[in-house]
Amino acid sequence: MLSDLDQWQAIVATAQQWRRQLHRQPELGWQETQTAAFIRARLDELGITWRACAKTGTLATIAADAPGPHIALRGDIDALPIAEQTDLPYASEVPGLMHACGHDGHTATLLAVGAWLQTQVDRLPGPVTLLFQPAEEGGHGAAAMIADGALKGIDRIYGWHNWPAIPVGQMVCPDGAVMSGNDVFYINVTGRGGHSSQPELCADPVLAASAINLNLQQVVSRRIAPQRPAVLSVTSIMAPSADNVIPDCANMLGTIRFSHPETRAILHQAMQEIVEQTAQAYGVSAELKFELGYGATLNHNAEADQMRSAWTREHGTESLDTKLLMPVMAAEDFSDYLNVIPGAFALVGTDDGVPAHQVSCHSSRYDFNDALIEPVMRLFVDLVGVNR
Repeated sequence: MLSDLDQWQAIVATAQQWRRQLHRQPELGWQETQTAAFIRARLDELGITWRACAKTGTLATIAADAPGPHIALRGDIDALPIAEQTDLPYASEVPGLMHACGHDGHTATLLAVGAWLQTQVDRLPGPVTLLFQPAEEGGHGAAAMIADGALKGIDRIYGWHNWPAIPVGQMVCPDGAVMSGNDVFYINVTGRGGHSSQPELCADPVLAASAINLNLQQVVSRRIAPQRPAVLSVTSIMAPSADNVIPDCANMLGTIRFSHPETRAILHQAMQEIVEQTAQAYGVSAELKFELGYGATLNHNAEADQMRSAWTREHGTESLDTKLLMPVMAAEDFSDYLNVIPGAFALVGTDDGVPAHQVSCHSSRYDFNDALIEPVMRLFVDLVGVNR
């Protein structure tokens, strides 16, 4: 019969194998059918009860009748439309797709936590639900999980993300904002085209779009308080034409990032004013539309403190990274869960000097650091009240 230590080490080793299997077969958001089947097959093998949630999502509950607080742990499962360039022996076998954000590691780690907790089910003070969430990468998977009852009966929720900008062994889990919210914006500028030798007969949408871009760059510096992080980036201006033709229209694309709901509202209003008034000044018309993304990920103070305490019990107080500027301006739909129930989200360092663990997430050369599996397992096991 295996000892607890032997069981633990065997689960950690198996989780690494699971992670690499998942890495070979990435799937985009809302298409994670093979990934969901893999997760559910492992849960069946472990004897853990589960149900489908939000199509390709899965809810698995351990110790459902335990009397204590019901805690949820979340892992995201989707990949990205990026062609892998790592030459790893377990590289993506699906052309044009890869796990470039480490969700394969999040999934394998959560499965490993479930495997361990199932061996300790009699020691759990309360129920634990594992949320295997689809479509985090812009697909609003968390909102769909919530709509399908994922948070019913849950008291607290915890999540994490591997983060290359932090040294391995370090964690960031602040009170309040940990990641920003994001929206995409589209601006259609309509003018009056014509021959480039007769600009006086035209209403130039390219010139107007350029002016709109410059004026928008003043929003963050002059309309947002410096204590509130915000980003406004115009990332594309498209006005296909010929060298001797002023086109009829120009299309602009970009994104905003914010750490407070009030900042989002200010950005929307200020941008609308600038787009309309600049267009009028240049004799063209312009329409601004927003595609709403995710809200800012705002940790609840008590739960963030619990995450920090659980981490430092294993790694010491010096393991809380203080160099990373917060909040991170990337977005994460874990924010949706935190808008409904208390919880916290942490960033765990992956940089151990290996180039694939140092490049940013969403890079074609990125690979999840398997060394994170065990410490995050320890973190989650501590949070649900089982001392390994």
